[in-house]
Order: sequence, then C-alpha cells, then structure tokens
Amino acid sequence: MSTPNGTGENGTDLADESAESTVVSDLAPQCTLDAVDSEGYYVGTVNGVVEYGVFVDLSDSVSGLVHSSNLNGAYDVGDELVVELAEVRSDGDVSFAEVELDEFSRKTVGPGEKITAATLSEKTGDLGHLDGRVVQIKQTGGPTIFQVRTTAGVVPCAAFEDAGVRAYPSIELDDIVRVVGTPEPRDDYIQIETNSLSTLTGTDETEVVEQLDARTSELAQPEDVDTLVDWPAFEKLSEDLQDVAQQLRETVLDGRPIRIRHHADGDGLCASVPLQHALERFIAETWEDPEAPRHLLKRLPSKAPFYELEDVTRDLNFALENRKRHGQKLPLFLMLDNGSTEEDTPAYRNLKHYDVPILVVDHHHPDPDAVRDLVEKHVNPYLDGEDYRITTGMMCVEIARMIDTEITDDIRHVPAVAGLSDRSDGEAMDDYLALAQEEGYTKRRLVDIGEALDYATYWLKYNDGRELVNDLLNVNCDDHERHEELIDMFAERAQRDVDAQLDAALEHVNHEELDNDAHLYRIDVESHARRFTYPAPGKTTGKIHDQKVKETGDPVITIGYGPDFAVLRSDGVRLDIPEMVAELKEEVPGGGVSGGGHLVVGSIKFVSGMREEVIDALVEKMADAELDEGLGSSAVLSEE
Repeated sequence: MSTPNGTGENGTDLADESAESTVVSDLAPQCTLDAVDSEGYYVGTVNGVVEYGVFVDLSDSVSGLVHSSNLNGAYDVGDELVVELAEVRSDGDVSFAEVELDEFSRKTVGPGEKITAATLSEKTGDLGHLDGRVVQIKQTGGPTIFQVRTTAGVVPCAAFEDAGVRAYPSIELDDIVRVVGTPEPRDDYIQIETNSLSTLTGTDETEVVEQLDARTSELAQPEDVDTLVDWPAFEKLSEDLQDVAQQLRETVLDGRPIRIRHHADGDGLCASVPLQHALERFIAETWEDPEAPRHLLKRLPSKAPFYELEDVTRDLNFALENRKRHGQKLPLFLMLDNGSTEEDTPAYRNLKHYDVPILVVDHHHPDPDAVRDLVEKHVNPYLDGEDYRITTGMMCVEIARMIDTEITDDIRHVPAVAGLSDRSDGEAMDDYLALAQEEGYTKRRLVDIGEALDYATYWLKYNDGRELVNDLLNVNCDDHERHEELIDMFAERAQRDVDAQLDAALEHVNHEELDNDAHLYRIDVESHARRFTYPAPGKTTGKIHDQKVKETGDPVITIGYGPDFAVLRSDGVRLDIPEMVAELKEEVPGGGVSGGGHLVVGSIKFVSGMREEVIDALVEKMADAELDEGLGSSAVLSEE
C-alpha cells in the first residue's frame, strides 16, 4: 500500500514534531470546497482507481480527480496522498495534482470559521468548529452537554442521541477535542448544537494545549491591587494571598468545582461572602452557561472551628454523586477561618484518598506540622510571625479583590466587621474603622452587623442562608434600605435574647481571685443557662466575660463549661490556650482532652467523667499565666 510522503503505513505523521516542515491540511468530514484554496496542500484519500487516474476525497463533500499525468505513484482505494488544487471547472468538477514532499506536518482543518467563547454571538446560525478541552460532561434527559474550554472561556456543546443516551461515549474529561456545529441561542445564552465531536492528536492537540496553557497563565494572574490599608504585618502575607487568588482562578478555568468551608461566625462570614461574590463574578465572566456559578461554587458553614468528620463525610458523598450524575470533577476545598489544627487532619485524610486539593486561610493558632502534608496551601499569620489580630475576613477581602477588583466598593466595610466580630486589637483596626466610616458605618453599626450575622447563623444551622446573609453584610445586596431594616431587627432580637440569657445565668457565676491577681469567673452553662436557644454556650460565656471586664477593669478569665466541654475567654492574661491543651493531654491521663483556638479565646473537650480533674488542672495553669493588660479577647465598644 502506498502512503503520502512524510507518513508511515498507518498514515501517522513522521514529521509532526518538525516546526519548520510544510503544513498539509487534513479536512474534517464536514468541510466544503470553501476550505480549499490554490495555495494549500491537502491530504486526499483514494476512493476510486481508473485508467486515467484516481479519484480522491478530501472530505465528505469535496472530491476530485488526480489525472495520471499529475500522479507520481500507484495507489489503491483507501491510500492517502498529498495533493494541491489544480482546477475548478465551470460545471463544478474539481481536479487535483499530487505533491511530493520530503517532510510535512499534518494539521486538521475544521469546517467553517473557528469559534471561541468570544465569537459565539457573531457566529450564531453558521456552521463552524471549536477547539478546546472538555472540562465537564453532563448527561441530561435529552442531550449530552460537553462544557468545552476555549482560550476565551467555557462553551456548552449539546450533542444529541436518543433521549438520555450518552453521546460520544469515548470522549472523557480533559480530552482535547474539536467540536463541529452551529451556535444557537438557548434561553439567555448560546450553545453549540454539535454535528461531530472528536479528539485531536499530534500537532493539532499540541497547538491547542499550548494556547490554552498560555491563556490560563494570563487569565489566572491575580489583579494587581494595593491593600485597603497600609499594614506592614500584611506585607508578610501578600505573596501567599496572591498564590491563593491565582489557584482559585485556575480552578475555575479548569472546570473544577470549589467548596468553601468556613466557620459559622462573623469572621467566617466576612471571609467567605466576599470570596463567594468575587468567584461567582469570575465564573460568570469565563463560562457561557449562566447556571455555572451556582453549580461550580458552594459556601458551606461549619459549626465547629475545625473540619468535622460529619461534615467531610457529607461533602465527599455529594462530590462523588456530582461526579457521577453531572460529570463534574471532584472539587477543591477552601477552608476559611478553620482548618489549621490537628483536629482537622482526620477529615483531610478522608479527602486525600480521592486526591482532593485543599487550601487553608485561617488565623487560629496552627499545627503546621500536622496539616502540612495534607494541604496544598496554608496561609496563617502565625506562620509569618504574626497572630490572630489579622483576621481571616481581612485576608479574604484582599483575596476577593485580587480575583475581581471591581467589587472593592462593595466590601470596604467588611474587614472592620471581621475585626470587631473576632475582637481584633491589631494596629490597623483604626484604619479599617475609618474606611467603614467613609462608607457610612459607625463603629456601633458595625458591631450590630456582627451581632446580626451571629444571630442569623445560629438559626440557619447548616444552611448557608445566601441571600439573607448577603443582605445582612450588605455585600451583593440590591436594597440598602432592606439591609438597614434587617440589621435593626436581628441586632435587637439578638440583644433581647442575650439579656434574657444573662438574667438567668449571672446569678450562677462563681468568682475567685487567682494567684496572679486575675479574676476568674466560672459558670456551668449546661445547668444554669437556657439550652437550645440563642446565645449558644460559647456566646453566653463571651457575653458574661464582656460584662465582667467592664465591671472590674482588671485582668479577667471566664470559663463556661458543660459535661464534656469548656469555653475560655481572657482579657489581660496571656493564656496560650493551644499550649495548655497540649499539656493537659499529657498531664490528665484518660481525660480525652482536645481543642484549641487563639491565645486568649478557645475551647476544649474532654470525657465527662474527667471534667473536675481537667478544669482543676486548667485553673492551675491560668493562675501561673503572665498578666498582659494589652492582650484581650474583648473590647469595650464606644457608641460612635
């Protein structure tokens, strides 16, 4: 059997890797004569042999004669040869001439003009071809929807078989493909109605991969923005925050879903909501399907300040179902305001079994050695010599601005809410409060927003409360008057419930003075506070603590405890709660001690039968702690 010069017996390209060789076009089956010009070289397949030459096909609709006078060899039906256009007669007949080439590279040519996400609307109704990477395959009750990423964005391509039958079953995620079809309007977007879909190989595949990689590198670059306030401590984190922003943008472009797991408190919401807003805008900008932001991004609150096995089991089950039912890749998990400690590692190991990537942005005291090998990126101020006063909300507002700088005006006030919610006394707090003041927020109003968020998340439980939380935080909220009314109502009800709780609980608070002259207040919140209502034990302990700080003006420690837990608050006393927990594990055998938090705010767990031993040992450590009047979990708030 004869083959065209430059190819082997199976028609594979011997010169595909030669960048300087002559390019020979291999027309796709749907190509018409419009794709052929007198200057080009083409691969023809012999479909008939006659005395005066051979007939060749260049595509399903392009055929012609190579006269014996223009042939250089003998060919059989099915052989390939390289030809050029010789003549198009007035009656439509086409003739070709064989071309001898020592070397050539073979390039597949699609029918019609090339289509990308940027040119969809211009090509509506016209047959064309689209090259890209398959990033999602979703089987509907009708067509199979292939989401194909081009250099300009992700385009939905609908391929029709019998209802509910998978079209092109050989096509898999991450394949480099050519889609031939027609862009057609569907509801409020445009999709390609597919005539054919095939994988690209050789130089065609290499060229598309190189183009996509170059464009990804360009699109994934974070926006170049200055931080909202000039804070030297933040400069240490700048490169890490940029890395997170870049990886999140790359993840969107790669078609991988993102799951945001955040602590369900004020700082966790101030971290997650701006990022959700920025990422949804970036998805909408780069995906043609208007449903993509809803499917690719989920915000998931966590009640515990760590990633619980209950949560990861549920998350992993949903991810595996979505991969099977909706053709999605397994998601990337973004842990916010939690995820830094050894308590997170059982959940991380579960995800590791499926090679699920994890990013962590947190400001709780970390166990870097415990999580290092389980996460791809760990951003925490403690790792750069700073501490909890740089809140997760402050960091994530900057990441959100790097993803989409246009949302800046919508989130200028958020770092101040985060700082007040998590009692940050960082040196930049005055600057953050001034920024919020410029946007019309007094310090008292920012505190109200934090209280309203805390009250709402308590009742929302595991629900993200998307629209309500957006309105409360005034991020992506379309009605400022509604925001104000909601804050008034939620903050008022939160204060009402706190007052009722304190009326019941304060009579049962026990007081003693420690050897270091700090005041210690204790309360059994399980027995002497209302259960299953707002505020929860941690919040109740914090409110009691705030009141005692105001009353005494001295260093104060407060412990709120139940059968198997204790919540700790401190002002003016340097409690290294994570270190205390580590020591208690060794010193109270059989105590089952675990927990953590910040230096002055935290919680511990233990087995109920060892409560007295654990708390007594804890109090002894508190009595030996160093006083530091500049260090606290609480701040007396002005009414400005």
